[in-house]
Amino acid sequence: MATKKSTPPNTISKIRALRKQEISVEALTEGIFKGDKAILAKAITLLESTKPEHFEKANAVIEKCLSKPNNSIRLGITGVPGVGKSSFIETLGTTLTGMGKKVAVLAVDPTSSLSKGSILGDKTRMQALSKDPNAFIRPSPSGSSLGGVAQKTRESIMLCEAAGYDVILVETVGVGQSEIAVHSMVDFFLLLKLSGAGDELQGIKRGIMEMADAIAINKADGSNLEQAKLAETEFSRALHLYPPKKNGWVPKVMRCSATENTGIKEIWEVVEQFVAQNKESGHFEKNRKTQNKNWFLQTVDEHIKQFFHQKESFKKEQSKMLKAIENNKISPFYAAKLLLDKITKEL
Repeated sequence: MATKKSTPPNTISKIRALRKQEISVEALTEGIFKGDKAILAKAITLLESTKPEHFEKANAVIEKCLSKPNNSIRLGITGVPGVGKSSFIETLGTTLTGMGKKVAVLAVDPTSSLSKGSILGDKTRMQALSKDPNAFIRPSPSGSSLGGVAQKTRESIMLCEAAGYDVILVETVGVGQSEIAVHSMVDFFLLLKLSGAGDELQGIKRGIMEMADAIAINKADGSNLEQAKLAETEFSRALHLYPPKKNGWVPKVMRCSATENTGIKEIWEVVEQFVAQNKESGHFEKNRKTQNKNWFLQTVDEHIKQFFHQKESFKKEQSKMLKAIENNKISPFYAAKLLLDKITKEL
C-alpha cells in the first residue's frame, strides 16, 4: 500500500514556530523578498488579523512590498460550485510551474455561519499543486466579507507579487457578489461553465457574462464532449449580443478538461494574448491604477466601519437599539439613523 506524502517535518516545525513568535517588519519583508513561504504565510496572517495593534505593522510590510517591482499576471477564476474550479486551478497551476513560472493561489474558503470555521480546505483539494516548490496556496476564510471574498485578498496579492510569484490565481466561491469583487482586483477574468447543466440558456445573465474575458467549458471529455461543443457554440452566440469591451478585447469561448489536461495550455495562451494586447494599448496599466483607486475607497469605508464598531459608546447605543427593534418599539431604519446621529455628534 502506498504511503500518503506529507509536508516535511522541518517545514511544519518552522511554520509552527513562526506562528508563536513575533517577527519584525524588516524580517517579514526580507523573508517575503527571498520567497520564503513560511514568512509569506505569516505576513498574510498578520494582515488578516482584526487586532488594531497588528494594523500598523501589516501596513508597514505592505508599504515596503509596494517598492518591489513585479511583472505579474492576476487571473480571477469563477464558476458555480461543482464546475471544477479547484481541479482546473491545480491543472493550470502545475502547467504553469512546468513552464518555469511561480504560481500563487489565493482561494477564498467559505466560512461556516455556525462554527465560523473554513468549509472546503483548498490545500486538501489541490494536493499535487500544494507540494510543488514553485507554488503557494493560501486558503483564506471568507468570514463576513461581501460575497465570500476575503477582505485582505488585495493585500495578499501584493505580498505574493513581492515574493516573486509570476501568476496570481484568485478563486471565488462562485456565489453572490464574489465575482464582482474579484473582477475588481484582477487583470483577466475567467468564467468556468458546465455543459448540459442549463448554463447554455443563461447567456442573458448580463452581469457575469459582461465581466468575463473568456469562458471555458470545463469537463469537456468523454460523453460530455459533444454537449461541450454545443455549449461552446451557444456561448459564442450569446457573447455577440453584448457591446464591445472598452479595451477592445473580444472574449473567447473554449473547451477544456482539467482531469485530462486538455485545452489548459490554450487557455493560458489566450491570457497571454490578452495581457500583450492590453499592455500595448495602455489599458493594462490604466486598469490597475483604477483598481488601486477603488481599493482606496473601499478601504476607507471599511476603516470607518471598524472605527465606529470599536467605540464603546457605539456598542452601548447599538445594544439599546437592538433591544428596541426586538420589542417593535422602533423600525430598524429609523434606529440606524438615530444611532449614527448620536455617535457623530460625539466626534
